[in-house]
Parts: sequence; structure tokens; C-alpha cells
Amino acid sequence: MSFVNLKTWVCPSFMLHKTTRFRSSSFQIFHSFTKLPISFISIEKPKRSQLSYFSSFSISAMLTKEDTVKDKEEEEEKEKPRFNFNLYMVEKSRSVNQALNDAVSLREPHKIHEAMRYSLLAGGKRVRPVLCIAACEVVGGNESTAMAAACSIEMIHTMSLIHDDLPCMDNDDLRRGKPTNHKVFGENIAVLAGDALLAFAFEHIAVSTSGVSPERIIGAIGELAKSIGTEGLVAGQVVDINSEGLCDIGLEKLEFIHLHKTAALLEGSVVVGAILGGGCNEEVEKLRMFARYIGLMFQVVDDVLDVTKSSKELGKTAGKDLVADKVTYPKLLGIEKSNEFAQKLNRDAQEQLSGFDPVKIVPVAV
Repeated sequence: MSFVNLKTWVCPSFMLHKTTRFRSSSFQIFHSFTKLPISFISIEKPKRSQLSYFSSFSISAMLTKEDTVKDKEEEEEKEKPRFNFNLYMVEKSRSVNQALNDAVSLREPHKIHEAMRYSLLAGGKRVRPVLCIAACEVVGGNESTAMAAACSIEMIHTMSLIHDDLPCMDNDDLRRGKPTNHKVFGENIAVLAGDALLAFAFEHIAVSTSGVSPERIIGAIGELAKSIGTEGLVAGQVVDINSEGLCDIGLEKLEFIHLHKTAALLEGSVVVGAILGGGCNEEVEKLRMFARYIGLMFQVVDDVLDVTKSSKELGKTAGKDLVADKVTYPKLLGIEKSNEFAQKLNRDAQEQLSGFDPVKIVPVAV
């Protein structure tokens, strides 16, 4: 994602009317980007406290003291260790990978578990599970609280990739730099591997989440289920399939596809983490909108990379959207406008993070 600064996780958007757990056509981001003045949320940064020295000091002495204090503050600021985003991602990904390896062991029936592990442990950035953990930590939870959910989310994401690569869907031969699941194990086992990962994901979050009230676990499971059903991922997939080859697909329908097909699970990842971490309703909803912007940004970025990078660079087949005659953001807007859209989505997402602990929010706001 070289053309977008992913030190923030987001991009551009239609006007948001209200926060809602449902993803629908009313969440129109690009409309304001093209036709109406963009409405930015005004975030007023807290003013740095001013030092007041109303005593017997002369003006000269006061200025000298202020300069000394300022120099000291600047010195302390330089000494503070800077947050290393890449290191954070590596460490969290390593924890997730170990937890996934432990959760899905190689056992009988050997073939199905081998197929599950083949795709589940094939690598990847682990963005969704890391976002889940980060959201949990933002509202006061910890990594162990969210780990079972993070693994469940990655299992579901992997299921979607296995199924998406099938000949009846995108018919892809390459995923994460390796042959796709059905190319190695056959279509029948690939379908079952995806099914098994989906089923086990819900079992895992239900029985392996500890230190959280049953009410919050049930709420998290409900959010996760909604994000991949007919109000989430499946809805986006269906509309995407039915739109192939059509010439009248506009920005509104394209946004619907990607808010459901891509953004929904990212949104679910963040919301689940926030719920399990003990977040209040206001915190959960602000993080929901943050994730929704991020999710759409990821798809815009993916669309651009599909036409600007090679298969080797992507780790999957490049240009497949063009071959399938799919409508994409670059196709409708061009690459330059798509990049601008992604950058605005990023800014909009960051605005949702105001009010959170500035230290805890660093992993998602960097």
C-alpha cells in the first residue's frame, strides 16, 4: 500500500448521517467528495497549558524562566521513546500466529485440518486480529482478553479467502504468494476447510474467551455474525457477483459492495474488541465509525494496487478485476482521484479517535 500513508489506518467518504450498526446505502461517502462541500468534523485540539508567573519577577526574568521550562519540555519530549508501529504489528502478529497454531492443531481427520492450517497459517498482515486487540486495549482491556476473538476473526477472514478463490467465485490460483487452497487440496476439501474454519471460529470465541461477562461475549458473537451474514460480507459478495459485466454500476452501488464485502469484517473486528475490552456504548460507536472508514479505505487501496502492482508484489493475481470486468474505484474515478479518496477516508477515520486516551490510541492512530 505504498501510495497511502498507513500510519493512519483510513481514507475519503460520502456524508455520514448517523452512527449505526447496520451498513446500508445511507452510508454514502463519496457523494460529498464529488458533489457537495466536504463536511469536516471540527476537532479542537486542547491548548497547551500556559505558564503564568505573576509574582515579583520582572518581565525579563519571567521570559527567561519560560524559555528554560520550554527547553526542558522539548528535551523531555526528545527523550521519550517513539512508538514503533512496525514493531507493534510484528509483535501482535507473532502472538496471533502462535495462538492460531495452538487453536487449530493437526489432528484427525488429518486432511481437513491440514487444509485449514495451510491457509490459516500462510502468512498475511493479520490486520483484522491486530485491530481487534488494539481496540480492546484502547478501551482498557488487554491482549489476552481479545486473543480468542482475534483468532476467530482471522479464521473467518481465511474462510472468506478460501471460498473467494474457488472457481465458482473469483477462480484465483494464488493467495499470499502460494497456490490457493483448492489448487492444493481440491475444490471439495477447500469448501469444507472454509466451512470448518467458520464453525470453529464461533466455538473458539465462545469457549476460549476468559475474564469477560457472558453478556459481552454474546454481544461480541452477535456483532461478528452480523458482519459476515446478509447484512455484511455475504451481501457485498452477492451484489458484487451480480454486478459483473454490467455497465451501469455507479459509485453508490460500488460503495455498498465494499462497505459490506470488505469493511464489514474490519468493522466487526474493531467493535468486537471494544465490546470485550469493556467499552461503553459511545466508545464502541466511535470505534465502529473509525473502522468503517478504514475498511472502505482498504478496498480503495486494494483496487488501485490491483492495477498498479505485479502478482509477485501483491502475493495474489494482479489485474483480475480488470479481466473479470468488475467495476472498481480506479475504473470509475481514475487512479489519482482514488488515491485522494483513500487519503480523505484516512483523515475522516482519525477524527473518530478524538476523546480517547492519547497513549492507548497510538497503535490505531499512528
